[in-house]
Amino acid sequence: MNQQGYNPYAAAQSQFDQIADVLDLDPSVRELLRQPSREFHFTIPVKMDDGSTKIFHGYRIQHNAARGPAKGGIRFHPLETVDTIRALSMWMTWKCSVVDIPLGGAKGGIICDPHNLSKGEQERLCRGYVRQIAKNIGPVIDVPAPDVMTNGQHMLWMLDEYETIFGGHYPGTITGKPVGSGGSLGRTEATGYGVIYSLREALKALDIPVSSTTASLQGFGNVAEYASRLYTSMGGKIVAISSWDNHDQKSYTFRKKDGLDIDKMVAIKDSFGTINKEKAVELGCELLDGGEWIAQDVDILLPCALENQITTDTFEKVSKNVKVICEGANGPTAPECDELIKKRSIFLVPDFLANAGGVTCSYFEQVQCNSNYFWPKEEVLEKLDEKMTSAFQAVYRLAKEKDLYMRDAAYIIAINRVAEAVKLRGWV
Repeated sequence: MNQQGYNPYAAAQSQFDQIADVLDLDPSVRELLRQPSREFHFTIPVKMDDGSTKIFHGYRIQHNAARGPAKGGIRFHPLETVDTIRALSMWMTWKCSVVDIPLGGAKGGIICDPHNLSKGEQERLCRGYVRQIAKNIGPVIDVPAPDVMTNGQHMLWMLDEYETIFGGHYPGTITGKPVGSGGSLGRTEATGYGVIYSLREALKALDIPVSSTTASLQGFGNVAEYASRLYTSMGGKIVAISSWDNHDQKSYTFRKKDGLDIDKMVAIKDSFGTINKEKAVELGCELLDGGEWIAQDVDILLPCALENQITTDTFEKVSKNVKVICEGANGPTAPECDELIKKRSIFLVPDFLANAGGVTCSYFEQVQCNSNYFWPKEEVLEKLDEKMTSAFQAVYRLAKEKDLYMRDAAYIIAINRVAEAVKLRGWV
């Protein structure tokens, strides 16, 4: 998002450049991979309920498709920026590569606040978006999915518009759809569960039982909710959650030192992850400033919402007892903080590995849609666990063998795979 002094695209390029130096990438490969291959910027006129027409700005950015069709979510946010989308498209390329699924990276967005749009206005916005990019997406080109403040209903409106334009059924064009309309069982839980599968493996590597740990979360949307559910089912205890309050336009941290009841917290949040303050206090929660999630005396920090949450300033608040940072969000850690994390010997599970459960399950949805055969939920989650565990172990093994920081090891594996695909295709 538009945060003063922070450019996510510059951060993504900085991370890439460091690994490109380590790998001694060919200059042409380096130039190709450090920027998107295609960008689509457009306006979307929407008839509003009051009869007026409002113009929205939309984007779809495709970073690289050497390993397969581009893949990435579409987000709605009033502070969306094109550089955020560029960065996220690049991170999607590495995310698909590190878990070794045959997809490339893309991202999309519309500058809007869906809180302030009626259901009809949201539908017309979704359909207008697809009309602008229909020729540049599809099952073998670029497959969108939900992201921040978008959901299965938005995706189904988009798919319906796409199918109306091309006159047929193409369910593999968009993933994250409702179950029964081409969606996959397990997709709702997938990103959050993937975070915890990765965390579980990290704790095994550190010889720490999950049941003996405590955690603090930033965000309480879909990712954080299902990460919380799985983590607590394994015996872990969540003592704090930071949630954005749309009404107050600020975030709050809800703390309960003896552990939050996740089912009760879910019951008092809205579909955008905003927790009802009054009801939380009734449940015994302390109400703290939104930034206090990072200062809690816990074993694990789980940033699960937006980018640039762990900065040189906020890192000073991190408890000396924190052992693991597991990045459920995209780009939650500023690049300059990696050295600080290394010095503290905090075990880091990098974002594009930790939160790859969502795109992995989206890939499963594509496979199911394209074959017109759907798997039971248990099979989906079993395949997801297997894929996430295998990816983590490959990164951890390289980190141990070469004495590398986990983020660097993950990048080396991901970038190497994409660079090899680019070379084999003869693009450079």
